[in-house]
Amino acid sequence: MTEQKLADIAVGGKGTVLGFVSGGDTYRRKLLAMGLMKGVEFEVKRVAPLGDPVEILVRGYNLSLRKAEANSLRVEAK
Repeated sequence: MTEQKLADIAVGGKGTVLGFVSGGDTYRRKLLAMGLMKGVEFEVKRVAPLGDPVEILVRGYNLSLRKAEANSLRVEAK
């Protein structure tokens, strides 16, 4: 299992949120409010053709994130 950014995980991939990249403070509060905190598991459901947005299944609901938001999350792929 390797640490990477959420935007780098392929459709169908699963992972766990590890935290935020340094400099990711712009989206930190918003992502925390949406339930993306350390230890939360997710699954990548869809990615638009140009990679924006990314849709994930997290805590029982589908969440669409812009590529910049997805790149601000550090995750561990499973």
